Amino acid sequence: MPNKLKIFSGNANPAIAREICAYLQVPLSAAEVKAFSDGEIAVEIGENVRGADVFVIQPTCTPVNDNLMELLIMVDALRRASARRITAVLPYYGYARQDRKVRPRVPITAKAVAEMLMVVGTRRVLCMDLHAGQIQGFFNIPVDHLYAAPIILQYIRNTFSDVIMVSPDAGGVERTRAFAKRLNTGLAIIDKRRERANECEAVQVIGNVAGKTAILLDDIVDTAGTLCSAAEILKEMGAREVHACCSHGVLSGPAIQRIQASCMKSLMITNSIPLGEDASRCEKITVLSVGALLGEAISRIHNEDSVSYLFV
Repeated sequence: MPNKLKIFSGNANPAIAREICAYLQVPLSAAEVKAFSDGEIAVEIGENVRGADVFVIQPTCTPVNDNLMELLIMVDALRRASARRITAVLPYYGYARQDRKVRPRVPITAKAVAEMLMVVGTRRVLCMDLHAGQIQGFFNIPVDHLYAAPIILQYIRNTFSDVIMVSPDAGGVERTRAFAKRLNTGLAIIDKRRERANECEAVQVIGNVAGKTAILLDDIVDTAGTLCSAAEILKEMGAREVHACCSHGVLSGPAIQRIQASCMKSLMITNSIPLGEDASRCEKITVLSVGALLGEAISRIHNEDSVSYLFV
């Protein structure tokens, strides 16, 4: 039993937990995670974890607060059951976009979430494509930060030709440049003006996209306003086709309707967040699995091997 690998999952994304277990060839450990009639989270671990190396798979996606509380309470239950080490696996880290004070008297919730995870007994964190890499510094415990880039790059290579990578805003230029370098393609940048939260206006394109397959790259697609307005500008500038790829498909509010109505031919996302019913019916959305990537990282962490092999 000592140092035995155990994989648990909350209710946020059990499908990816099952993929990870299939990759590792271990069963998904038993835990009952439900809510009382008043909405409080109830957790009961269904097997012995004393001395075990435990990984809890739980992206903090919608409903964010419920999934976060499930994760915190599961970690607390596992710590009290004498697990040797508890690693929180967050394919998607909710509240990551509130990572600094942009106005007076506002919180830094990315830091608050990190503090909560550490307080309840998390001893390691495994996450993927954080909105801001500096969030790793909010933790006083080891953080392994993975990237979905290898999976997305492979899909682009196998699917598209005559590509130009496009950053939808100035903040994503570094990420997009790295993709363009790996693909040996050109780079374009959309200069946009943000009017208010969740709304933006793309105003011009820096770079030549005429006649090319333009692929917009971002880490998160939320309401899809940024990507859809960017796609329209790219078509106006002569792009032959416009596609988009994002690590995390939050897809809230009017996102699906916007994507369906836009000139984007496809949107590639990973399964870090489960698709809602409307999104799963959208023919433009392609889901790429990161289960094997997370499974390999878990295997390496458990066996005390280097994880840097996966940092590409």
